[in-house]
Amino acid sequence: MLRPEIKRKRQNMTNLAPVLAPVLAPVRPRWNWFLAPLLALALMAVSGAANAKPAPDSFADLANKLLPSVVNISTTQVIEGRPGMELPKLPPGSPFEDFFKEFFDRNQPEQRSRRATSLGSGFIVGAEGYVVTNNHVIQDADEITVILHDNTRLKAELVGRDQKTDIAVLKVKPKSKSKLSAVTFGDSDSARVGDWIMAIGNPFGLGGTVTAGIISARGRDINAGPYDDFIQTDASINRGNSGGPMFNLKGRVIGINTAILSPSGGSVGIGFAIPSSVASPVIKQLVKHGQVRRGWLGVHIQAVTEEIAETLGLKEATGALVASVIPDGPAEKAKMKAGDVILKFDGKDVSKMRRLPRMVADTKVGRSVDIEVWRDNKKVMLKAKVEELGETPAEVAARTPGSRKGSESTIDALGLRLSSITPKLKKKYSLGKDVKGVVVTKVTESGPAAEKGIRPGDVIVEISQQEVAEPADIAKKVAEAEKAGRKSVLLLLEGQGGLRFVAIRIAKG
Repeated sequence: MLRPEIKRKRQNMTNLAPVLAPVLAPVRPRWNWFLAPLLALALMAVSGAANAKPAPDSFADLANKLLPSVVNISTTQVIEGRPGMELPKLPPGSPFEDFFKEFFDRNQPEQRSRRATSLGSGFIVGAEGYVVTNNHVIQDADEITVILHDNTRLKAELVGRDQKTDIAVLKVKPKSKSKLSAVTFGDSDSARVGDWIMAIGNPFGLGGTVTAGIISARGRDINAGPYDDFIQTDASINRGNSGGPMFNLKGRVIGINTAILSPSGGSVGIGFAIPSSVASPVIKQLVKHGQVRRGWLGVHIQAVTEEIAETLGLKEATGALVASVIPDGPAEKAKMKAGDVILKFDGKDVSKMRRLPRMVADTKVGRSVDIEVWRDNKKVMLKAKVEELGETPAEVAARTPGSRKGSESTIDALGLRLSSITPKLKKKYSLGKDVKGVVVTKVTESGPAAEKGIRPGDVIVEISQQEVAEPADIAKKVAEAEKAGRKSVLLLLEGQGGLRFVAIRIAKG
């Protein structure tokens, strides 16, 4: 990435003096109560500026020191396939289609395997030969080669990998340990937006490439995994940079360059790095155990919106709303219920929903923690023993069969046509055998339900945290909410995306 040079010009203050003197001379402010606070603020601003680190004149010394610790990673994978000519693309139904297919099948050589290679980056984290990279760099690789800064090629073995954070640890055995120059991790939590950073990697196979930029944002969620907390940077990061380190000006790793946002495939100044606060604990576990053990609570959660907060009596939209509780999981054993809002976990505030998965995951397996939840307009304390997260946690509890009466009702205030669940509707909407609740059969265009993306075939399981079996149950709760002056009601829906809570406004008639 091309960056404008920072130019400094010396100004001749002697030449400016005749101009400035007549202007400054008459200005003689009095020391009074009004100017004193202004002076204090000015001193604070100067002090803050002094604490901020200026842009370096050059990154050369830092780059020279750190380049030996960054490696190129080459992987080889054996792919089964057919070489040679491909069947030409023909219009559907072409009379030549069968002819060409028969010809190619008869004349193609036997299936052979071929070797595919890919490139990435990594960095050395210990004299023992441990190398860190992204999991997607080495995934499905049959052979992994680590290339040091001096072009020494070393075979690498996989120590462990974690798909959820996209981190992998390799190990190499050089003839001399002196060849290995290890880095140290820094504190990514103390890094600020606007801080200078430097990235080193192997973009497009061009090893030892140094780029620089600033931290553009923190805490980015790019839907890459359950523990997304990326650092965003404008430093030039391209294909092949994956797995390479992001350094602060002290030369410590505060991130692992992992992804870019680019319509063209090249750098547009939006890159993402896994923060060291996330990566470091994972790396330690991979080195020690070859795998990562994470805590598990056994709940499905969603964000608390302003509307949901209002329906539940919360003063602000905070915490994590429990959409469902997994049977026999830690949460169920702790008497947690769907509709609870988790406000604190182990004494720490759950300010945002997506903070909770990481908090739980970082908790030692087998440890009992206090959990503060919001339930029935008051805070309730629970205690749960954290269990180990498996790759496939148990699914949500099976539901009892719904009503077969086939009653229907239109709820104009929600913009919904509802029906009790019948065998016919189960077949029509491919509903589960044991599903219970009330099924949506029609959604009024531009109505409150349509605004929330509710569709025919969705099943309303609860309203205002009360189970429903008939459309009349919903009509009753909506009427009660209107009488109480509430602007919305809380629905628990089961659809293609699983269980979710939706706060839906009540339309005025």
